[in-house]
Amino acid sequence: MPEFMDVHHDMAGLTSEQLAEAHRADLAIQSEENVDFKHAWADPDSGVVFCLSEAPNEEAVKKVHQRAGHPTDEVYRVPLQA
Repeated sequence: MPEFMDVHHDMAGLTSEQLAEAHRADLAIQSEENVDFKHAWADPDSGVVFCLSEAPNEEAVKKVHQRAGHPTDEVYRVPLQA
């Protein structure tokens, strides 16, 4: 299944607890869209959050984030890894 990196902006000041809570919200419903969120990273100073997932397509990633209450701004397919 393809992997995707999605990016959220405007999340300055995000705490580790808030990041974990948002990630849990994704995990709670991810199977409904056949998505597997693997990891999330955040920079609270810049307000940028990155999420890595496996999903059938970009739309499935967007749907989970939207339903979980934190829509993503960008989604990128990452077909190559080192």
